[in-house]
Amino acid sequence: MARRVSKRKAPSKEDYQLKERTKLESYVFDRRIMLLLSSMIKKGILGGMDYPISTGKEANVFRATTPDGTFVAVKIYKITTAGFEKKMSYLEGDPRFGMIKRNEREIVKLFARKEFKNLQICERAGVHAPRPFYLSDDIVVMEFLGEEGMPYATMNMLGPRGESDLDSILEDIRKMYRAGLVHADISEYNVMLGPVPYLIDFGQGVVLAHPNAEKFLERDIRNILHYFEKFGITRDFEKTMKWIKG
Repeated sequence: MARRVSKRKAPSKEDYQLKERTKLESYVFDRRIMLLLSSMIKKGILGGMDYPISTGKEANVFRATTPDGTFVAVKIYKITTAGFEKKMSYLEGDPRFGMIKRNEREIVKLFARKEFKNLQICERAGVHAPRPFYLSDDIVVMEFLGEEGMPYATMNMLGPRGESDLDSILEDIRKMYRAGLVHADISEYNVMLGPVPYLIDFGQGVVLAHPNAEKFLERDIRNILHYFEKFGITRDFEKTMKWIKG
């Protein structure tokens, strides 16, 4: 006797929304974070939180909406992480932050503030990066990069689309340098592929007055050139550095 094969129903929109809501609720926000988010909603900065679009050791990024339904990205830095202690070299020596308290919570807040300030520099310089909207303690609200509510993929997932992607990234590095900023963490994981490549994750970025700014710039250039070389797109490092620095 032939076995009957049951057809699986495609998940409905309601099923999908429930799944994403459950995923959001699985992230335990402490009372302080809940109060900060609640305050943003009362101020009309946020209308509501949707679901996580990126998770990491140091921060999680969520899609959210404003009261008028516009999508935004909400980056919440994690307080309970040891990763930031290893990154103190990106804070120490940055003249924007003066005396730094060796307190985990304060350090995390400084990284959020640092990212917000760096994104402001990028916006003024015309760099392809998320526009910063609002900062509260260890939460940064910024432009959502994506289409129809779906975030753009990062370059490590898709690979470069051609030489024009490298041209755009290098041009943005050059604009940042002229504006007095070095990203200090450029890799294929920190580039989102929209109509043009967008640079993300600016928490480690340093100003040129930082004692390691030049070293970080060289590392950024070597990282991105090495990545593109894997796809047959090559550039001379010394010439590229000379062009970046003008």
